Amino acid sequence: MAKLDARRAAGFLQDPDTRCRIVLLHGDDPGLVHERALRLIAAVTGGDTLQLVEVGREGAKDTGLLAAEAAGVSLFAAGRRAVWVREATDIFAVAAEQVLRGPGPGLVVLEAPGDSRSLQKLRRLLEPAPDAAVIACYRERGAELAATIRRILGDSGVQAETAAVDWMVDRLAEDHLLMRRELEKLALYVGPGGRVTQEQALACIAEGSALDLEEALVAALAGDVALADRALEAAFADGAAAVQVVRGALRQVQRLHVAALAVAGGAAPGAALDALRPPVFFRQKPALERALRAWRPEALEAVGAMLLEAERRTKTTGLPDIAVVRGAVQALARRGAGAKGRAGQ
Repeated sequence: MAKLDARRAAGFLQDPDTRCRIVLLHGDDPGLVHERALRLIAAVTGGDTLQLVEVGREGAKDTGLLAAEAAGVSLFAAGRRAVWVREATDIFAVAAEQVLRGPGPGLVVLEAPGDSRSLQKLRRLLEPAPDAAVIACYRERGAELAATIRRILGDSGVQAETAAVDWMVDRLAEDHLLMRRELEKLALYVGPGGRVTQEQALACIAEGSALDLEEALVAALAGDVALADRALEAAFADGAAAVQVVRGALRQVQRLHVAALAVAGGAAPGAALDALRPPVFFRQKPALERALRAWRPEALEAVGAMLLEAERRTKTTGLPDIAVVRGAVQALARRGAGAKGRAGQ
């Protein structure tokens, strides 16, 4: 059993092997780790809360507690017992070893969001064990994320147009739990049996900081320094994170670079933007078309490198990250204004 890839993990979460004694769920998406833990627990217990035992840090001090709870059998509940540890780290390594030696029949679920360096002992113990499973929960991307979005909406009786899914893939990848809440809100907004359009997704999801941030970055590329500064200030006031801003800026620059290369190859600016995936939102297209007529591919490569350096500085220099990112977006807007001036716009 041991390490399960994404395809095998999906089947296991739905129908866990009764020979498995302990499961470690870990990765860089805490929301996905938590959701998979809940799905696994529901599959094991059959949804019977009497069969769920939650153990905190006392399970690391009393090293036999997890094994003892997993060996328990309820006389009044159906299903199999699940023993749940929410914040698992290497301090549970000895207890996990005793679970592997114990008699069962319950399943111990170790939920371990965050830094994988705190799981080295647990992973060395469980990954080779035939009666253990280790499932990595990394942020989904591309087609995998699109399939998850469609599944979550489908569970609420809602479908989505391809353009809407593409738009959401580009904006809902940071945290699975937050994504689920946004999609459930969207499903209520559209209503059972409805079909989500890109406009509806924008109206429901791109509120507050997300909408302000989109406006700021498009304005910066188009060379509108004042609008970019106002929208960025609003985004920060509404809770946008510095790393979210710089990565969003880099994503916009990379997309415009793809379109600029197409224009350099002879394509019309409008057609080059229409070919981008995910599609450009219609309200942003006029500003991006103006930007595309001004920017050259080599200039976009240069500002992309500048934004990568800004992201590095937020992590390594100790400088206030918001100040670093604000300066980078303002520099992008000034360059956009200069590019627009040189193009005669």
